[in-house]
Amino acid sequence: MDNYVDSGLFWFTVAVVNAGLAEQKNRSRWNWFLISILLGPIATVLIVVWRAPEPVAPSMTHRGGWQDPKTL
Repeated sequence: MDNYVDSGLFWFTVAVVNAGLAEQKNRSRWNWFLISILLGPIATVLIVVWRAPEPVAPSMTHRGGWQDPKTL
C-alpha cells in the first residue's frame, strides 16, 4: 500500500513541477498539469525540448474591435 502512495505523490509532484515549467514557456499550466498526470516524466522532457511558442500580438476584439483613430 505504501508503494502506491509514494508513487502517486511522486506523479503529482512531477505534474505540479511541469505546470510551472509550462507556464514559463508560455503554455497552458492546467493542460500541461493534466498531460503530466498521464505521461509523467515524459511530459517533462516534452516541455523542456519543445520551443516556446512565438508571442502573439494582443487582440483588440475584447474591447469592441479595432477602430482607426483618424475616423473618430
